[in-house]
Amino acid sequence: MLKEVLIVEGKMDTVAVHRALDCETIETGGFALRPDTLRQIEAAYHKRGIIILTDPDGSGERIRKFLTKKFPKAGQAFVPKKDASVPDDVGIEQAKPEAIREALRKVRHESFTPAETFTAADLRDNGLAGSPDASSRRALLGAELGIGYGTGKTFLRRLNTYGVTREEFTAALRKLDEAAGK
Repeated sequence: MLKEVLIVEGKMDTVAVHRALDCETIETGGFALRPDTLRQIEAAYHKRGIIILTDPDGSGERIRKFLTKKFPKAGQAFVPKKDASVPDDVGIEQAKPEAIREALRKVRHESFTPAETFTAADLRDNGLAGSPDASSRRALLGAELGIGYGTGKTFLRRLNTYGVTREEFTAALRKLDEAAGK
């Protein structure tokens, strides 16, 4: 049984999560979070801790951003879009149990004193910004590091606030390049 409570968007996300592991979930019901749902999340946050596991899409990111602002010590779990997609639909409910377990193995916590370890130059120098395949490289690297996909600016912020070390970054890049045959 997972100690923390998982915050998901809907009932079908809960079904998918329960196929992967034994845990408690709270469903946000999308972005229109009701006051009683927020109270329930807050109680779980203070008693057991929470892990935010929203869909890898724009709506899921807005919910994640809102909840992270309200609950800054929440864990962050990301299922890569490629592992949560079927034709015409993206969401946690589409993810296989192993993809959900893998996301939970890579949970990150936002740091209150972000380290400025990484800069925009790191993104450019490693093909993560300013190159034709930068978006796909960020998606693959984000999945490997457990920080999810983001625009260049979001990706840089996550590198610096989710405790990614230079060694992790370098090893993940090496793995990415080896898989691409570089």
